[in-house]
Amino acid sequence: MSRPLSDQERRKQISIRGIVGAESVAELKRGFNRHLHFTLVKDRNVATPRDYYFALAHTVRDHLVGRWIRTQQYYYEKDPKRIYYLSLEFYMGRTLQNTMINLGLQNACDKAIYQLGLDMEELEEIEEDAGLGNGGLGRLAACFLDSMATLGLAAYGYGIRYEYGIFNQKIRDGWQVEEADDWLRHGNPWEKARPEYMLPVHFYGRVEHAATGAKWVDTQVVLALPYDTPVPGYLNNTVNTMRLWSARAPNDFNLRDFNVGDYIQAVLDRNLAENISRVLYPNDNFFEGKELRLKQEYFVVAATLQDIIRRFKASKFGSTDSVGIVFDSFPDQVRAHELGGVGLAVLLTMVGGLCMAAGSQPLCSAPALPWQAWDITKRTFAYTNHTVLPEALERWPVDLVEKLLPRHLQIIYEINQRHLDHIAFLFPNDVDRLQRMSLIEEGGTKRINMAHLCIVGSHAVNGVAKIHSEIVKTQVFEDFAALEPEKFQNKTNGITPRRWLLLCNPGLAELIAEKIGEDYVRDLSQLTKLHGCVDDDLFIREVAKVKQENKVKFALYLEKEYKVKINPSSMFDVHVKRIHEYKRQLMNCLHIITMYNRIRKDPAKLFVPRTVIIGGKAAPGYHMAKMIIKLINAVAQVVNNDPIVGSKLKVIFLENYRVSLAEKVIPATDLSEQISTAGTEASGTGNMKFMLNGALTIGTMDGANVEMAEEAGEENLFIFGMRVEDVTELDREGYNAQKYYNQLPELKEAVDQIKSGFFSPEEPELFSDVVNMLFHHDRFKVFADYEAYVRCQEKVSELYLNSKAWTKMVIRNIAAAGKFSSDRTIKEYARDIWHVEPSNLKIPPPNDKVLYAGQSR
Repeated sequence: MSRPLSDQERRKQISIRGIVGAESVAELKRGFNRHLHFTLVKDRNVATPRDYYFALAHTVRDHLVGRWIRTQQYYYEKDPKRIYYLSLEFYMGRTLQNTMINLGLQNACDKAIYQLGLDMEELEEIEEDAGLGNGGLGRLAACFLDSMATLGLAAYGYGIRYEYGIFNQKIRDGWQVEEADDWLRHGNPWEKARPEYMLPVHFYGRVEHAATGAKWVDTQVVLALPYDTPVPGYLNNTVNTMRLWSARAPNDFNLRDFNVGDYIQAVLDRNLAENISRVLYPNDNFFEGKELRLKQEYFVVAATLQDIIRRFKASKFGSTDSVGIVFDSFPDQVRAHELGGVGLAVLLTMVGGLCMAAGSQPLCSAPALPWQAWDITKRTFAYTNHTVLPEALERWPVDLVEKLLPRHLQIIYEINQRHLDHIAFLFPNDVDRLQRMSLIEEGGTKRINMAHLCIVGSHAVNGVAKIHSEIVKTQVFEDFAALEPEKFQNKTNGITPRRWLLLCNPGLAELIAEKIGEDYVRDLSQLTKLHGCVDDDLFIREVAKVKQENKVKFALYLEKEYKVKINPSSMFDVHVKRIHEYKRQLMNCLHIITMYNRIRKDPAKLFVPRTVIIGGKAAPGYHMAKMIIKLINAVAQVVNNDPIVGSKLKVIFLENYRVSLAEKVIPATDLSEQISTAGTEASGTGNMKFMLNGALTIGTMDGANVEMAEEAGEENLFIFGMRVEDVTELDREGYNAQKYYNQLPELKEAVDQIKSGFFSPEEPELFSDVVNMLFHHDRFKVFADYEAYVRCQEKVSELYLNSKAWTKMVIRNIAAAGKFSSDRTIKEYARDIWHVEPSNLKIPPPNDKVLYAGQSR
């Protein structure tokens, strides 16, 4: 069994991944064997690798449980202000390794599994990703949960337990094909169902008006069943809760409306209610106004709000049955933060929860609407805007809201009336302003602008990078910012260094720890100490060596999975993110074609070898994004099979890009592609992950790239292309794609090849939609930045030839990455928006002999 350890594995032995004591290893082995026997009911003769994964997961979970109970008990005793983070997406990925790292168990588990004759990496690979998100927004929510627990905040994540997460992407004949992600098929060892906290959510019905006020009656009830997942902080014994709701039909669902003969049909129709939590909508940066989606939003918010109020009552008054409770202190004890698509939360606090406190009628049925609740709502809620793309902002048709939530629509009208009265008072006779700022958009289909509702109903609104927050204030919500400038803030996104360095790149994490100590894991700003190592020859060699080891490992993975042999000493040029026109994978594709043409024209000329890796999912209904995937694969087919090119240039489309695949590709990357049109990417977080893992960035001045350049110095990134003001100017004068095509011979050649069927000889017209878009309706101006991009890529190749200079630039980037920890982001939210202080208090570890009492879940 034994073999010599590599340098990277030797580094894993030091304490950053936990101390190994013989006792802890023996205990883990006992736990493993116990779970194999009692939980999985198997012995070693018949157990499968999946059984071994589950036995290990349950063993690690055992170490969470005491801390989890102790944390919730601690919150009950101390009654701190609670933070509620509402999101329709939590893109968690895998849990096992992250839990081992945050509990300091990694090394002990490694050793125990090794002694049991098993392969840890093989077991980790069995775990399904929890893909309950589309991309950046859902992954940000997951990083934030990790940071909130690490900072000791009494925080809860609330979302939906989708039965099917983001689809699995298969590439067949170059086309994306979607398959359902049945991630719960084998069970989920990390969750605990809590049926005792099940709550009713009402839909449809009608409004009755009486002397006592409006009543919402004849509603259809769906039950929200909570599933709790533990969220451990890093080595601080804090374990917070992510509570995800699953839809269940009540036992009498439809049975009252059917005669006896239709009993079977009534039971089958329970699926209709339970479809609410069936599947994640697979759209990223695109709003689809479907009834099921609105149901999902209302479902998560209505259930969460009842839960928040129950916990508030229990902690404040020792009982959830108290009537006549005073809610004035609610904002002092509760902060709710909504991410993008849960604007209903603002409305609901107003209409439902606080009114409902007096009784148990459906949210929204209150006899009289206490408008003092509006003040409480605004003091409780904060709203993060995540996109400036107009097609991504939520605008719900009034007819749909009226059908699904009739009482809520009346209240929206009332809120809007009061809001517009206020605007009219401040700006008499300014009809245009009233129209721009209304919560209801007239003209054509009447719609409710949810972003406007969120802004009006929150005490703080933030963007997610400096440049984005500026655009939000000066363009997207200009009128609102002029009215309440103090409400608008910036909170630049961040990533958790636990998953995005310790877990995915142990070699680099240990190397840094050897240089500057281990405290940087909790305080990433300490990476600035690495500036002192930029000229340290040994450190430069070590950093380059870790990168090379990561590349070799990833090359082996690609060879195994994709049957393609790549050159590990070539530059790994990586572009992974959702496929979208604004992210400009097409520009990368044009550059690949340009490089290909240059090699063919002069095969003897020096060419710096590249492996271009592109990955990402396209929304199933997004035709252009799917055509872009097909084009990349068609180009790859030609390039990879041209003997003249050989190993100089390889193109790989990474199938089914997801969190667990990001953990493999990011540490192996040399060049990170962040090339969206300036002013379109709100922040980006992939850019930060690459920077922290020793890749250099080629990018536009967009999103957080701007701040990365600020931190590292613009000379340490490959910045190119139009700035926001250039894009604005080009819009003003009119973008003419034909002009660039006529002026740039290499661009013309590449476009003509796509147009003529060079990459699709069997279907020469295949990419006519793509070409037509590039010439006639390219909102994101690919041709305008092409020349600057290609020139910048030449500088990249030139530097790559000088390994030492390249690695020195890498070290400068890592040293400047400290700002981009989600710990820093969450500290800013805590102090500026939620008004709570992060705590570095370590909750006492659990003592199994203590009987815990008085928890409020």
